This record gives sequence, structure tokens and C-alpha cells, in this order.
Amino acid sequence: MATVYDVDARELIEQTAEQLKKEEKIKPPAWASFVKTGVHKQRLPVNKDWWYVRSAALLRSVYMLGPIGVSKLRTKYGGKKDRGHKPEKVFKGSGSIIRTALQQLGQAGYVKKQLKGQRKGRIITPEGKSLLDSLATQIMGPKEPTKKKKKKKTKKKSKSSDKKEKKKDKESKTGKKQGSDKKKKPEKKQKKEQADKKSETKNKSDKSKSSDKDTEKKKKDKAEKKDKKKQADKKSGKKTKKESKKA
Repeated sequence: MATVYDVDARELIEQTAEQLKKEEKIKPPAWASFVKTGVHKQRLPVNKDWWYVRSAALLRSVYMLGPIGVSKLRTKYGGKKDRGHKPEKVFKGSGSIIRTALQQLGQAGYVKKQLKGQRKGRIITPEGKSLLDSLATQIMGPKEPTKKKKKKKTKKKSKSSDKKEKKKDKESKTGKKQGSDKKKKPEKKQKKEQADKKSETKNKSDKSKSSDKDTEKKKKDKAEKKDKKKQADKKSGKKTKKESKKA
């Protein structure tokens, strides 16, 4: 069964107002046709049945906030007043309207006073609660029957089977890891061998270059020594073998 909290407030108030029109004890007083609902209002209510709407709203607020008194309801139904060039000011709603509407609802049996306890004020009666709840269920409409889903029966596995499955999972995971490691190892070896070969070729080329340079230096040194000997022999006057042969 739906409650006041499950339904839109405007729809509920409209339907309760229509229901309260049928009550003989709830009727607008003689002064209701030319009175404002508060000091903050500028004009009279436009709706002719505003008394029933206000009493329905009061019944709903007593249901939700009760126990509640007239002073708190005045602040709820108050508002800001337009004061021209001055800043707006909050004023309370009309207490006479709220008081007389609550009295009529109490005579109809929808509301009663609570004088005991810490909070004092009006509370809703079982009749008023049933009225609002029934209207809320009408607004919600009948619920569609929901089909219950059949739960599949699962066989309970023994502890030994669970342990075996866990072991298989671990072995499969470890086997995958070992296979991946084996694949990675030859790749690393190949890379190392390629790097070693490159280093060896570089060393050989460096050695060959250094040996060529050494031989060239030795040849130059021998040639320089021969030139120096010839120059020294010329100065001393000694004849070389070639010169003696010519002679």
C-alpha cells in the first residue's frame, strides 16, 4: 500500500480537496470570499475552492510533521512581501485561516490535539491516515505482479575437488611462465653473441690499423737513418761502395 511519501504532493492535495468537499463539517466561512491568505499577499486567491485546497494541504502537513501547532504552520504558509524600493521581508501566513481549518478537520475526525509529551499540537487520526493512504494508492495505481526468477540449483563441491582445481590452476600458470622464460633465454643469448661478434670485429680492425701504422713508422725510421749515414759519410770524405766501384 502506497503512502503520502510515495506520491506527488500536488496530485494528492487535489484529490483530497475533492474528497473534503463531500464532508458536511468542512465548509468555507462567510469571510472566505473576500480575505487574503496572509499579509505578504497582494490579492485574493484566484481559485474559488481554495478553502478545501488549504485544508487538504494542512491535513497532509499534519500527517508528515505532526504533532505541530498553529505558529509553525503559519511560518510554513508565510512568504516574502514586496515592499517597493525597500528590501523584501518575510511575514507569517494568516493564523485565523489555519486555526479554523484545523478545527473543522478535527470535527470531521481527521485531526486531533495532543496535549501530553514534549511536543504538543495537532496529530493525524487513523481515519485521516487511511484517507490519505487510500488516495495515494489510487494515484500510484495497481502494481504489476513480478515474476519470481527460479534459482538454479548448484551442486556443492567437496573440499578435495576445490583443492585439485586450485592446484591445476597454479600448475597451468607456472607452466606458462616457464615457457615464456625459455623463449626469452635464447633471444638473450643471440643478442649477446651478436654483441660479442661486433666487439671482436672492431678489435681486429683496430689491431690491423695499429700494426700498419707501426710498419710504416719503422720504414720511415730506417729511411731516415740511411739518409743520415750518407750525409755523415760525405762530410768525412769516405766513399761509399757504389762510388768505389765506379772509380
